[in-house]
Amino acid sequence: MRGRTRTYTKHTGNPKAHPVTNPLRAIAHFCQRRIGWRNVGVALSVAIIVAAAVVLHRMLNGIDIDDVVDAIVATRWQSVAIAAAFVAAGYFTLTFYDLYALRTIGKTAIPYRIAALAGFTSYSVGHNLGASVVTGSAVRYRIYSAHGLDAIDVAKVCFVAGLTFWLGNAAVLGLGIAYQPEAASAIDQLPSELNRLLAIVVLAALLAYVGWVWHGGRVIGKGGFKVTLPNGPLTLLQIAIGIVDLAFCALAMHALLPVEPAIDFITLAVIFVSATLLGFASHSPGGIGVFDAAMLVALYHFDREELLASLLLFRLLYYITPFALALLVLGMRELVVGVGGAKSWIPPRKIRASAPIRTEIDRK
Repeated sequence: MRGRTRTYTKHTGNPKAHPVTNPLRAIAHFCQRRIGWRNVGVALSVAIIVAAAVVLHRMLNGIDIDDVVDAIVATRWQSVAIAAAFVAAGYFTLTFYDLYALRTIGKTAIPYRIAALAGFTSYSVGHNLGASVVTGSAVRYRIYSAHGLDAIDVAKVCFVAGLTFWLGNAAVLGLGIAYQPEAASAIDQLPSELNRLLAIVVLAALLAYVGWVWHGGRVIGKGGFKVTLPNGPLTLLQIAIGIVDLAFCALAMHALLPVEPAIDFITLAVIFVSATLLGFASHSPGGIGVFDAAMLVALYHFDREELLASLLLFRLLYYITPFALALLVLGMRELVVGVGGAKSWIPPRKIRASAPIRTEIDRK
């Protein structure tokens, strides 16, 4: 039209021609292009470990080892037995991570006993060796490959199991911090109201995700890796599995703590899960040092020697004992496979990838 001039701007792909105005996007762009997300992860892990080492050095300064040993010996055997029962229940719940994942990706012919074997051993090894994404996946592949699953299938199992873990953590921390924000402040040193606001944001994101997948059919991934996410009701079941697992672990820790001073379970659960996530983020074997430092800082009102005794007992029950049992089970399995051949571990009928009722795999 006469008298009007319309200007069109062609996208050149040059970052300088289109400056990023969103600070978060600018940071993400810088990390991806200049540093690399892997290096960012390594730097974050190192920073967490170094900070934990400094905290441990300060917290353990002046600790009397004899008093710690005395506190361990003085712990009631009933408390240890109750904690051991909760740990066993927690690992039993972990087996459903794998069973749920197998059903989600359509491998319904894999029996529960195989899912339980893979779930228990992979998490026991991953918890203790660190870098659980790698170590746990290797154990799973060793077991599932004998039952017809390839590397892509195992990667999908790991993804769905990991999603269950993170959804459970989001639910526990979101609900717990919204109700008791002071518990999170003991870890992150942020104001209580800010922690409550962050918890509400986490819960809102969790609800948004459930709403997004409610009617099913949501597919993520590309190429050979495509997973149809569980629908809304199945996602709620997924979240419930994660919550039960974390609750059992926190109950085990609660049973081992000294009777005085008293601490309510919700507060301990928030502190415990937060400390566990810090240990997970550090990728240190068993979160050693990081988990312990966070617990010592948050539970400062407990006697240090008695609290350290409780942490050592928990590490014995939750990390060392299952790890030794997992190595024994894996060793026996390898012996059976070596003597009788891998076919002895394959069910009599050929494994077929049967179609799930509510979820399916889109593979090309």
